[in-house]
Amino acid sequence: MAAVAARGALRSRSPLLGWALRTAPRLLCVATQQKNPGQNVEEEQSQSPGEQKAEASPAEKMLGEEKARLEEQLKEVTDKYKRALADAENVRQRSQKLVEEAKLYGIQSFCKDLLEVADILEKATESVPKEEIKDENPHLKSLYEGLVMTEVQIQKVFKKHGLLRLNPVGAKFDPYEHEALFHAPMEGKEPGTIALVSKIGYKLHGRTLRPALVGVVKDA
Repeated sequence: MAAVAARGALRSRSPLLGWALRTAPRLLCVATQQKNPGQNVEEEQSQSPGEQKAEASPAEKMLGEEKARLEEQLKEVTDKYKRALADAENVRQRSQKLVEEAKLYGIQSFCKDLLEVADILEKATESVPKEEIKDENPHLKSLYEGLVMTEVQIQKVFKKHGLLRLNPVGAKFDPYEHEALFHAPMEGKEPGTIALVSKIGYKLHGRTLRPALVGVVKDA
């Protein structure tokens, strides 16, 4: 009787059990679907920085290219600026040198003209016979002394302005300071030296203004 009652109870409960078994998969799917939206949001949130980074990379690339271009332009401008400064400094130095040379050699033409006067004075004093210069001939003596004083004074003025005489007797021949009129062998003289000065030369602040006209000794 107990077994029969148990089977009856099982039959009476079997519709409920069957319904539970039929509805259980549906409830599981609904629960799964309710759980998935949260996971999807988390996945989207976890993936969004990477996606944003991927979307921002073209802009970063463009900014990097712009930065490189500006740095290159800055380098070019800096280089041009330094070159301009160097050129300006060179121009300043050249201009300063030209001004200094103009101060030193600006009187060059004037000095050349005065050299002719100095040559005439020198020839005038040399042409006076020394034996005639005596107290018995006071006029000639006074004239000679005046010429000598004038020559001495003009040489002082020349020296004051940097103009010096070149009288290179016995010196080695220098083509930058001397002009050879002739070459001749001479006993007792070293070849290549100057034996005779035909015309005095002059230098202005170390620069040859007029070469001395000379005769040079050569080998016999």
